[in-house]
Amino acid sequence: MSVETKTDTGKGSKTLVSKLGDVLRQAITAGQFPPGSRLPSEAQLTEAHGVSRTVVREAIAALRADRLVEARQGAGVFVLEPPTSAKAPMLSLSNIDLARVSSMIELLELRTAVEVEAAGLAALRRSPAQEEVILDRHYAVRACLEASQPTSEADFALHLAIAEATNNPRFREFLTMIGRNLIPRAALRPDDSETDQAAYIKLLDDEHNAIVAAISNGDEEGAREAMRRHLRGSQLRYRALLRELRGSVR
Repeated sequence: MSVETKTDTGKGSKTLVSKLGDVLRQAITAGQFPPGSRLPSEAQLTEAHGVSRTVVREAIAALRADRLVEARQGAGVFVLEPPTSAKAPMLSLSNIDLARVSSMIELLELRTAVEVEAAGLAALRRSPAQEEVILDRHYAVRACLEASQPTSEADFALHLAIAEATNNPRFREFLTMIGRNLIPRAALRPDDSETDQAAYIKLLDDEHNAIVAAISNGDEEGAREAMRRHLRGSQLRYRALLRELRGSVR
């Protein structure tokens, strides 16, 4: 099976990623790649399916997020044993009410505890390829902000890329478990002025830029501090929204 070639930009690239991901999933399910076996190399998949390396990396990242495969440094990407229904999740977040601002604050506190360390480890351990992905994800968030488009998908992808760069799969598993729907939205209301919105957009971009720059520079403590500022800033914005929804606190 192969993937029909299209331009690797915009929606076309996303389509190619989905198609290649589906092809690989079907091959794994059908037993073409049994548990413990090694997937073809990035170069082999690129040639076999007529797509770019970026498409291959995105498709493999999706398989990793679904716990179908894992990357072993210096060895390649290997198929995992399928999860059994008897295994209960280590942590359940199913009872969280996403409609409550207080629940978002609780989750931001939890994310802060994990992602501050993830940023520091990413600064120490990231490979050149992982650094490139982080930069790409950062620019994707910026593009959404500049185009006044929703940023939650791109924002989640950036945080996943940082977790990936720790080279400890548990960080990515944790964020995947929480899910992209828990990335904080802009705490802006329809009646906010254009100035307020522009200020928020610049603030978010500056916070992301500080994290990415510190990781790129190998600055472990700087990356931790930048991530801490970013997530605590989100907490403060949600606490302000909570006070507004519940009435002014004198």
